[in-house]
Amino acid sequence: MSRRSGRITLQARDSNTSELTVRASLKKRKSEPFKKTLQPATKKQSYEIQKCWPEDGLGPCILTETPHKELEPTDPSNFKQYSFKNLFIKPPPIPSLSWACSEDMWIKMISKELKYVHDKSYLQRHPKLQPKMRAILLDWLLEVSEVYSLHRQTAYLAQDYFDRFMLTQENVNKDYLQLIGITALYIASKIEEIYPPKIYEFAYVTDGACDMWDIQRTELHILKALDWKLCPETPISWLKLYSQVEAQKDGENFLEPQFCQETYIQITQLLDLCMMDIGSLDYSYSVLAAAAFCHFSTFDVVHKVSCLTWESVSDCVRWMTPFMDALRSEPKPQLKNFPKVKADDRHNIQTHVTYLDLLRKAQECQIDGPECPLSPVAAGTLLTPPSSTEKPANP
Repeated sequence: MSRRSGRITLQARDSNTSELTVRASLKKRKSEPFKKTLQPATKKQSYEIQKCWPEDGLGPCILTETPHKELEPTDPSNFKQYSFKNLFIKPPPIPSLSWACSEDMWIKMISKELKYVHDKSYLQRHPKLQPKMRAILLDWLLEVSEVYSLHRQTAYLAQDYFDRFMLTQENVNKDYLQLIGITALYIASKIEEIYPPKIYEFAYVTDGACDMWDIQRTELHILKALDWKLCPETPISWLKLYSQVEAQKDGENFLEPQFCQETYIQITQLLDLCMMDIGSLDYSYSVLAAAAFCHFSTFDVVHKVSCLTWESVSDCVRWMTPFMDALRSEPKPQLKNFPKVKADDRHNIQTHVTYLDLLRKAQECQIDGPECPLSPVAAGTLLTPPSSTEKPANP
């Protein structure tokens, strides 16, 4: 097989999406340069989380709204309305730690849910884009992540950067989706990976659609648009916390994974599939992780590890049920071996399956299937990534 035939290429994988040709020629892109004028996101009000832990441990943590200084407080239109179903937050589920304050860690994680805003309505800003185009792009990014043995957190950071960046832009052409996606993955790998792939490797997997200069230029656009806010709590980080708290035993090191790896990768597969559907952006990342955990455990356990009420997660659990049904028809995922990855870290490496086919099944179930139950039930055109011998050598 030639080097070119072994590259990952992002092509339209469905007859209904043939118009998505992300492999735009470099010549065309340079003739129509990427817009340098960024449309800043609408100012959001900030919140302060006041720490109120009385000695008996039963006190609330109160979310207090504080308006932006730059905005006129008397104008209600200056504020984005948030609905908090749990105004009073119970003491954190994180056990007492010798190296950090568990209460401060929990408050910081919750505060990020307010700081990093995502919204599926951004597609209204881009008339030329469709939800299926986003799904195809994310599916490709998951495959690239597996090829280069990137961590799940890296892939989820890239998804978050992509969605939040698109929320700041207007009228982005579909020909730029691959460039934005691979650049988001490049940024995420530099944040999360100890030894991230080189920039020429990210350019290589686009099969000539993007070069290193394209990625460097777009990287700066994304970083400025995101205001350099690059550390959200992703669904994977929430899920790992929930799994670790549930499996935690007295005297064990909280930093060492104690949960079952096989169950963990089943839940991550459900999250992968759900995140490809743009409807997932209707929910906060902590709720998404809790709803996925619900499908493999009881809600009593989920409440213990997340402090969320059933009213907070029930809607997401119902929405997620068709995706779980689609996965039940597939063999259970198995832990894969990756070169230079230790056995106890294999569950953290992002994997890829035929997510687009599974997504189609789940979405058909959402439209035609019966109404989903209120209570969760515990359950148990293909791309050809380059082999290790075909990856480019350092020029």
